[in-house]
Amino acid sequence: MNKIKFTAIGCVLALVVINVVMLTVTAADEPPAQIGYGRGGRMQGGGISKRSKEPIQPIPISFDWDSAKIELGKKLFFEPRLSKSGWITCNSCHNLSTGGVDNLPTSIGHKWMLGPINSPTVLNAKFNLAQFWDGRAKDLKEQAKGPVANPMEMASTHELAVEVLQSIPEYVEWFKELYKDEKITIDNVADAIAAFEETLTTPNSRFDAWLNGYDDKISETEKQGYNIFKDKGCIICHNGVGVGGKSFQKFGNAKPYDKDTQTLGRYNVTKEEKDKYVFKVPLLRNIELTAPYFHDASTWSLHEAVKIMAQYQMGVTFTEDETNKIVAFLRTLTGDQPSIIFPTLPPSNENTPKPNRN
Repeated sequence: MNKIKFTAIGCVLALVVINVVMLTVTAADEPPAQIGYGRGGRMQGGGISKRSKEPIQPIPISFDWDSAKIELGKKLFFEPRLSKSGWITCNSCHNLSTGGVDNLPTSIGHKWMLGPINSPTVLNAKFNLAQFWDGRAKDLKEQAKGPVANPMEMASTHELAVEVLQSIPEYVEWFKELYKDEKITIDNVADAIAAFEETLTTPNSRFDAWLNGYDDKISETEKQGYNIFKDKGCIICHNGVGVGGKSFQKFGNAKPYDKDTQTLGRYNVTKEEKDKYVFKVPLLRNIELTAPYFHDASTWSLHEAVKIMAQYQMGVTFTEDETNKIVAFLRTLTGDQPSIIFPTLPPSNENTPKPNRN
């Protein structure tokens, strides 16, 4: 009997040792998983990059969040009553199910009007030096105010949007709790939306895992593509955490861009001649998800987009092999997409301004 007991205990101890070894091996082989924000307001995970001297750095995933503000911002991001028609939301043009874009050449706004420019992704937008293609908004808060009052987008006014929210008791209570004021303001609306958008990052891409020391996470072809990307000079503009978004550059630096001569870019903000056709360098994170490409949506092909950039920005022609390898590298930049629970919005009442589709 004692022999049976000792044998059983020995088996249990052996299993414990095996499990510990297996867990250790798994932890060494796999990059750390992301833990999303919760009521505690903290995201954890990630670590210090093992390749810290590379010009591209992994997306950090350790932030402190104000969870209540994020939840309010999420509701407002999906709130159609901020638009005049009661139909258009932030998510209409920046769809979180499709890489933070609508995958259209230009977005569809009020009364089916088409916008003048391709919508950039909202994912990782916090890493931009400014917002919009022309950089006219200094940050996400300022950007959030724009579409609400743009007649080609949501076509409301800041005053009407606030009136709608003020008519709904739940919103009044939430804003009062956060901002200590029963009067809702457009600044606080934009602040809450921006707080939610700050969380929309996409860590844990295969390339980030490679940067963190997991050598087998990208293939030799993808690694060669990254080296070509650096050697040919793409990295000069597309660097940092967002792989872009840190500077303004003229589209047609090496050869005048002839596909779109009507969109003047940064010139619309500064009115300086040197800023004609100057645009914010786009982020390349999740680039395989965000076609069509460029401010004018001139191509749906990532392969073609790489060739266009080589021709117009650097004055060179990539071989097919070089282009294919760069595209392979770019696909490694796709990270974990935000996991969003669609919010339930509070109901309107007899005091809520009615939708107007005219």
